[in-house]
Amino acid sequence: MAKRNNEHLPISDILKEFVDANNLQTGLDKVNVREAWSKMMGNGVNNYTTNIVLERDTLYVQLSSSVLREELSYGKEKIIKMLNESLGKDVISKLVLR
Repeated sequence: MAKRNNEHLPISDILKEFVDANNLQTGLDKVNVREAWSKMMGNGVNNYTTNIVLERDTLYVQLSSSVLREELSYGKEKIIKMLNESLGKDVISKLVLR
């Protein structure tokens, strides 16, 4: 239940409370993961990224280049680590490139 008192709360606390109360975190994580991927990978990879889906703790990334898919597959653990660091929490534990 939201606090209804005269305390002055930072907007971040109020937003977090709202997100928690309405079970919105999963949806926000999905949006944040897409943004983190595009920022981290840059235009070179983004041009070949056709879809990004977060299901539970698995990130599915669809790529239109088999060469790029092969190249990225060697760095999966590093990609997962960098994305989680960018998100500020462990959202992804598995990366599937398709």
